[in-house]
Amino acid sequence: MRRSGECVINLPTVALADTVVRIGNCSGVSVDKYALFDLAPVRASRVRAPLLGRCHANLECRLHEDALVERYNFFVFEVVKAHVAVSPRHPRTLHYTGDGVFMTAGRMISRRSLFRPDMLG
Repeated sequence: MRRSGECVINLPTVALADTVVRIGNCSGVSVDKYALFDLAPVRASRVRAPLLGRCHANLECRLHEDALVERYNFFVFEVVKAHVAVSPRHPRTLHYTGDGVFMTAGRMISRRSLFRPDMLG
């Protein structure tokens, strides 16, 4: 990411959980992950890295800051283009928490009555 200065962040649903783990368990140096896992790459519009068509959302990103990489392994990206599937409206997206454990997006709760948008700006 430092060399290219860009990436695509893909947001899979829980249906892809096993595939996500298998993708992470092998190196793209020795395996064509796109072919092996039927990833269906889709051309991005703002970056060179491909989108993954099977994911619910894809974020095309450019590297904004890499000063925290050495100490925290943390990149800061600017999203330059977002792609989101229209359905399902509220997908069960998959989020990695570490050590082979994931959480999924759950039910929505509203606190609109307490929300003060004037405090945002």
